[in-house]
Amino acid sequence: MPAKPQFHETIHAPTRLRLCAMLRPLDGADFRVIAETLELSEANLSKTVQNLVALGYLATSKQASPQRADARRTTSVKLTTLGRRVFDEHLAALRAMAEHE
Repeated sequence: MPAKPQFHETIHAPTRLRLCAMLRPLDGADFRVIAETLELSEANLSKTVQNLVALGYLATSKQASPQRADARRTTSVKLTTLGRRVFDEHLAALRAMAEHE
């Protein structure tokens, strides 16, 4: 079922939109991979992720890294069901706006 068009100001900011777009087709992604792919500083990405987690759009998890011998853990980020719905609605709204121009 196609998403109903609804503009969501909360994810329209470029960094938030790019992050959601990157995560939409994935089950999740490593924090560092996201930062590198989107060319964001870790501080900027961390703030963006925290904001979207607070809205219920993203979820994070930490796990031991199989590539590291030390105790440091990696962070994974994924869209929640709500985040996917909101992103899909926002994308549908942008498409609808573009079609009416």
